[in-house]
Amino acid sequence: MNDAGSRLIFGCMGLGGGWGSGPLEASDIAAANSAVDAALEAGITVFDHADIYAHGKAEEAFGRVLTGRPELRDRIQLQTKCGIRLPAASRIGQYDSSRETVIARVEESLERLGTDRIDVLLIHRPDPLAHPEEIASAFQQLQDDGKVLRLGVSNMSAGQMRWLQSALSDALAANQLEMSLHRSGWLESGVLVNHTEAAEIGFPHGTLEYCQANDVELQAWGALAQGRYSGASGTAETGPDAATAALVTEIAEEKECSPEAVVLGWLMRHPARIRPVVGTSNPKRIRACAEAERIAAAMTRDEWYSLWVAARGRALP
Repeated sequence: MNDAGSRLIFGCMGLGGGWGSGPLEASDIAAANSAVDAALEAGITVFDHADIYAHGKAEEAFGRVLTGRPELRDRIQLQTKCGIRLPAASRIGQYDSSRETVIARVEESLERLGTDRIDVLLIHRPDPLAHPEEIASAFQQLQDDGKVLRLGVSNMSAGQMRWLQSALSDALAANQLEMSLHRSGWLESGVLVNHTEAAEIGFPHGTLEYCQANDVELQAWGALAQGRYSGASGTAETGPDAATAALVTEIAEEKECSPEAVVLGWLMRHPARIRPVVGTSNPKRIRACAEAERIAAAMTRDEWYSLWVAARGRALP
């Protein structure tokens, strides 16, 4: 993917006025414009969606932003996901990456977003009933029609990516995984090899290595850890979370930046060139993330390890 501009990605899950029923309100469109403006001010040019976010209203709200400001489309990249079917009256919640469903969901996303193309389409979660050839066939048709430029995945292991890649002529563009200072299984799975604690880690070992070896961009959802280290209400007053928040504040003061920049900078300091997805829709917090790349470059090895050890709550083995 294009690395021009900020390495941050804006996650649009919070747009659209929430997941409740009902149409978009004028206030939802205004909030979406404010969030987009803040992201652009922070240098962010990649906007991440999914067809299920706010039951489609997140894409619709963003589409209304583009309708009012069509010049934005050529300045940004749009990414969306499909493959999760939410529960409905006659259907239980499930995963569906069948050929016809992928094509239909993309068509719906294009209509809601008010655009003729999606730069990157991610398969949201692995579908046990999907055949790689079906997904490849759907992508090929969408690519031939100019509706999707590149294909990636979300929440997939190295083995699942390898299996899907076997049916594709184009390389997978990205894998979006939960990665943060709080959810650090992506690190733990590597350092706990040949250690009894490894059985407690759910992250599939080798996934990061596969992505790095095959130029699959790593994107981190949940990157801000729900604000637990940067002032979110309800943050623990004792224990690892409190100790980590205090250390984040100390480093932020030393480097004259926001706590959010430290939390994201810690992720970006890793050599895998992780691209954090900024999930907040609060313009102030979005702008607070702007210096994350500078902080990543300035973060020392001692600072990086100190943050990790504080968050894990115990010394490394």
